Amino acid sequence: MPQLNEQANLNGDTPAEVDADVIVVRDLRKNYGELTAVDGLSFSVHAGETYGLLGPNGAGKTTTMRMLSGLSPVSSGKITVAGIDVIKDSRAVREVMGVVTQHDGLDGGLTVFQNLFLYGFLAGLTRQRAKDRAHEVLDFFSLRDRSKANVYELSGGMKRRLSIARSMMTSPSVIVMDEPTTGLDPQSRNRVWEELAVLKELGATVLLSTHYMEEATILCDRLLIMDHGKILDEGTPDQMIERHAPSEITQLRAEPAALRSVRDYLGERDIGYREVGALVSVTGANGDRPDLSGLTSVEGIRTTYRAGNLEDVFLAITGRELRDS
Repeated sequence: MPQLNEQANLNGDTPAEVDADVIVVRDLRKNYGELTAVDGLSFSVHAGETYGLLGPNGAGKTTTMRMLSGLSPVSSGKITVAGIDVIKDSRAVREVMGVVTQHDGLDGGLTVFQNLFLYGFLAGLTRQRAKDRAHEVLDFFSLRDRSKANVYELSGGMKRRLSIARSMMTSPSVIVMDEPTTGLDPQSRNRVWEELAVLKELGATVLLSTHYMEEATILCDRLLIMDHGKILDEGTPDQMIERHAPSEITQLRAEPAALRSVRDYLGERDIGYREVGALVSVTGANGDRPDLSGLTSVEGIRTTYRAGNLEDVFLAITGRELRDS
């Protein structure tokens, strides 16, 4: 993938090695009448870091992102981005921040190039600079061959990539992305992941929200898990897996005729498990492999093993699946 021509990294400097806090959030709250959507969030994001907000629908992720971007008023608390007080000067923060919302907001009546050019021009670039910059980001996101296509002709994956490309028009040092790959097919999602990895190499500080465990594990240096507007835990994916997840999960894929036998066996022996369709995930005491020898003679059961992951972390600290809302 070509680099953006303008810079060795997004700021024109060498990639930062320091852990300076680019985003600082302190005791952030958002109330809608008697409903508290965000309840005292505090966290910070280092320069060049990819930081994730992980949680189910309704956890407060989007509300947090909108306040960070200066798009929604804050009930109380403090937010600074690149030294700018977002609450006092939301306009200034948009000069250093690229924002990708859940809904792309692309103009379906314009071409790919025109969407980029118009966004850059309205953001304050000169006509010539907006034109040049549009060509640069088209090359970077491998959209040059679709530059004359109308937006309505694009696939969902290409529209999402165009939304991210548009956020780069002003060469932001901070990128905020709300659910960047929601609704994409696996191939398109992987393509977006590759592009985000390159942006990170160029020195961007990325804050993203997601409810995809795999996405959080792959992309995020650190993340926080939130629900009901509160932080449940924070750290690297590995740290949280080590703190909360069992070392190994036994998975039983049972045919319908065998499922009752599996439930009865596990229940009688007080072995912890959970079901997702035909898949039964079993956790042994103290993380040890459970004794399932009594099921070996039951037909229609296939047994596999996997390591603990962020899905298990979320279940352990919330008592429910991430997919639940």
